[in-house]
Amino acid sequence: MTLDIACVVAARPNFMKMAPVVEALRARPGICARLVHTGQHYDEAMSRVFFDELGMPAPDVNLDVGSGSHAAQTARVLERFDEWLEAARPDLVVVAGDVNSTLACALAAAKRAIPVAHVESGLRSRDRAMPEELNRILTDALADLLFATSADAVQNLEREGIDAAKIHLVGNSMIDSLRRHLPAARARRAPERFGVERGGYAVATIHRPSNVDDPEQLSRVLEALAALSSSLPVVLPVHPRTAARIESMGAAGAARHSARRLLVVPPLGYLDFLGLMEAARLVLTDSGGVQEETTALGVRCITLRDTTERPITMTEGTNRLIGSDPASILPAASEALAAGPIEARMPALWDGYAGERIAAVLARQPASGSSERREKTSPATV
Repeated sequence: MTLDIACVVAARPNFMKMAPVVEALRARPGICARLVHTGQHYDEAMSRVFFDELGMPAPDVNLDVGSGSHAAQTARVLERFDEWLEAARPDLVVVAGDVNSTLACALAAAKRAIPVAHVESGLRSRDRAMPEELNRILTDALADLLFATSADAVQNLEREGIDAAKIHLVGNSMIDSLRRHLPAARARRAPERFGVERGGYAVATIHRPSNVDDPEQLSRVLEALAALSSSLPVVLPVHPRTAARIESMGAAGAARHSARRLLVVPPLGYLDFLGLMEAARLVLTDSGGVQEETTALGVRCITLRDTTERPITMTEGTNRLIGSDPASILPAASEALAAGPIEARMPALWDGYAGERIAAVLARQPASGSSERREKTSPATV
């Protein structure tokens, strides 16, 4: 009997986390691993290019939900994924990360009594002002299988009263993707194409509401990056959310004129960004995943946030949390540059095999015969 598993992706960070899981599942006999893309990220640079570069199969279905407020987007995913579940009837739904689609798909599956597996469970910033934190907590409460990246995540889940039998410490599947694709990323020579020297520039990414929604805050962050670029070139790939905020406040031109070495570029594909990040001397970010990737790469990272859901990147990694005050950026960067290079750090089980460990647990789940039933019915369209 075939075990039918629906693997859900939605936004840029999901792809790197889910690709190793889908690959490991499809290598196992007796498993039908279907890929469902909610369409939460629909921009070419934020979606399709990642499928191509990560070697992921084309999605079996795309729900095309698009952008919107948190409530509207979550509601659309919930409605459309529930319609798909009614027709497809998978045995298990696998979600990853902490985006709106993660929670919506977990909730839709749970309401239909379909088991839910959550990749990257247990991360906690303890800041409920972050929508992602609410998504994490609620998804973990709904999940039947919780795949944790690190021991502190396991402890968080146990403190919340989740049955230890549901929790599996498997490592970090995003690091699986990094390890696999790093040679290809280096071969693309992204630093050379951007006119910067290996080890002689910084990379910055900003997209969190705390940094980009308030025009004054965003302006101060850009000014700090421009000031840093007077001593070290800074490459700033602009997330669509950030680009819209910059355009609305007219700050992009000012930042470019104030420092020619602040290179504001469009969103990058996975390989180009990985290659750029790997060769950087310093990374400044408010992204969760980048904190982990810089730890694995041995690149000093400064996180422009008050909290992090990935404390292991500070205790065992290369990350420093400096808060959300842009005035802290230049002093922190100066300290990091004066400290010199740092070695890559690999926390336990960040060994490139998390996807296989996840697949091994999923393969032990019971099949209900949904695949056989589905072959006798007409496929649904969404």
